[in-house]
Amino acid sequence: MKLSFIIPVYNVASYLRKCVDSLLAQDYDDYEIILVDDGSTDGCADICDEYVKSPITNDQSQITNYKSPIIRVLHRKNGGLSAARNTGIKMAQGEYLCFVDSDDYWQPSVLGGLMAQIERDNLDVLRFKYQYVRKVERVNEFTSESEYEVFNPYKSDPYAGNDYSETVTDGVTFLNTRMNTQCYAWAFILRRDLIIRTPYTLHIPPAQGGCLFTEGIYFEDVDWTPRMLVNAERVASINTIVYNYLQREGSITNAVNRAKQQKVLDDKMRLVEEMLRQSRALQEQGQPRHTSDHLAPSSVHASHRSGDGRDALGRERAGSGKRKGAA
Repeated sequence: MKLSFIIPVYNVASYLRKCVDSLLAQDYDDYEIILVDDGSTDGCADICDEYVKSPITNDQSQITNYKSPIIRVLHRKNGGLSAARNTGIKMAQGEYLCFVDSDDYWQPSVLGGLMAQIERDNLDVLRFKYQYVRKVERVNEFTSESEYEVFNPYKSDPYAGNDYSETVTDGVTFLNTRMNTQCYAWAFILRRDLIIRTPYTLHIPPAQGGCLFTEGIYFEDVDWTPRMLVNAERVASINTIVYNYLQREGSITNAVNRAKQQKVLDDKMRLVEEMLRQSRALQEQGQPRHTSDHLAPSSVHASHRSGDGRDALGRERAGSGKRKGAA
């Protein structure tokens, strides 16, 4: 099997079908979808099981033409986004992995082009573009309907500082010259062996191995993405919008719970310390100072820039019970 989509699921019953259906509407069929239900309490578990137990019809999914991939479901005790992703990684049978948040969705018929580029250039990692969307109510005299619209939550260009060149480079150069501060784990397709085999990690004991997600923290994407990329030998981008990144009301940056605010601060300081450690490790391996220094300040800035309360800062994660925050 070529690709495994990993979707952590927690209390997103209103969005889950759109997410899964978008992956079923692709122009490529050598892949599986892994739904990791992280102790949902809102009916998500039943929705996951529906996809496994029953063939999906056009009436259910509003999809007109696709070849059904394998869909697998695992129900687990609530443990948080990182733990759910790590569970999916261990279940995955694909040569490549791609993470999808369960309230986001993909553009239709884009996967074939991505996999063709990966095959052509023998890539370890391929990054793709995304766009921000929000759900709006359209009300007229007779009906009220929800739909998604594209928008930019920032005044600046969200792609500023990103180079979406298809030219292949190594992961450290990619971090230093082609990425801005947005370290979203779902913006990549990556070789599974890059996570499983790599011994270079600051967070996982050597006996455990791999470059898994650090569990129980905020900013896990900011923590994980540089660790993953520094081990990649062949990395490139594609200048195609693939991912629709849903913005919803609420944010951990607006949290009034003092304990949560303190944890956000503690995890941000921990992130600074770990990125500085990683920078020093890169220098010891002979990387130029300007390359290693890129990691810490960029990652810290990313934690601020992701102030919409999403992924890198935690949105309504698997396991949070609230909007995008680790329990």
